[in-house]
Amino acid sequence: MAKRDYYEVLGIGKDASVEDIKRAYRRMAMKYHPDKNPGDKEAEAKFKECAEAYEVLSDPDKKKQYDHYGYEGLRGMGMRDYSHMNPQDISSIFEDILGNFGGIGDIFGMGDRKAGGRRGASRGYDLETSVNLSIEEVAKGTEKKIEFTRQDTCPDCGGSGSSKGSKPSKCNVCGGTGHVSKGGGFFQMISTCPQCGGTGEVITNPCKNCRGTGRVAHKREVSIRIPAGVHEGQGVRVAGEGEPGRNGGPRGDLYCYVTIRPHEFLQRDGNNLISTIPISFTQAALGATIDVPSLDGKKQLKIPPGTQYGNIFKIKGEGLPDVRTRQHGDQLVHVIVETPTKLSAKQQELLMEFAKLDTNNSYPKTKNFFEKLKNYFGNKR
Repeated sequence: MAKRDYYEVLGIGKDASVEDIKRAYRRMAMKYHPDKNPGDKEAEAKFKECAEAYEVLSDPDKKKQYDHYGYEGLRGMGMRDYSHMNPQDISSIFEDILGNFGGIGDIFGMGDRKAGGRRGASRGYDLETSVNLSIEEVAKGTEKKIEFTRQDTCPDCGGSGSSKGSKPSKCNVCGGTGHVSKGGGFFQMISTCPQCGGTGEVITNPCKNCRGTGRVAHKREVSIRIPAGVHEGQGVRVAGEGEPGRNGGPRGDLYCYVTIRPHEFLQRDGNNLISTIPISFTQAALGATIDVPSLDGKKQLKIPPGTQYGNIFKIKGEGLPDVRTRQHGDQLVHVIVETPTKLSAKQQELLMEFAKLDTNNSYPKTKNFFEKLKNYFGNKR
């Protein structure tokens, strides 16, 4: 499915302020949140689409790149891969905007918190980027160096968010439990503490390097092996190259999606390659050996006498390998017969002489067509 414009997704204009963007995201995310639309896959997809749009438009650097260059400008900027992400993980990323959207476990205080209110270890978020390949690289497979930016653990505070020598304080709103309750008696509503986000702690002396987030943007370069025969839009997973987990959880993964540059002469059709070659009418009539482009340079192809416009010739095994079986497709050469647009006096004379000697026996398809046409209209009388 083609991506929609991020401004269209959130229903805002390009001149929207930071607060306008935040309000628009909250409104749309609340509308499509899976907790409000249980089992609705379309609503879940739109919820993820809203999250992706907000990530870009709320970040000044990403917004600037998107405004100038569109989706291409976001390459290498460490975009999260929302399509593979659990909606609950997305909610936790933007919890300060969406508030608590927990399920039954949160209502009765049975969430994933450890004793003392601290959340348990959680896996880091996946990221996505893209790599652009030539047809030749697709044919043989290749190794590419990919540069991207991701959020990494702050080296100054080790991810705690607190300055060196200081520690977080117990949250005075929830008393360190990480959750607050409303109501009384038998039934109580328990939700994540809005002050500490469920950790049970608040940072009183934030690290200057990460400003208390525990994360800093870091440029990263990795080498990725692209298998031969890969298709447009397919992703290569690089394990452990996503964002770091929380409370000792494992890193997420990096998904690198493939785009393929157009070739000057070859078009892909599955594992086959198609080339369109013009020949003269004399080559078509008399036969000829012509040069055709291929992945390995020029190859010679024998054209038999009487070749017709649109004939297709197969060069077996000269296509692309199948990414699973490694068997190669074929190259299909589509022939078009070109009629000369300028003739010398001598050429015209020779063609007129040829026309005098021409008979319908030379053109069986033409002869058959006009006989059928004659019979058709003859029967109408």
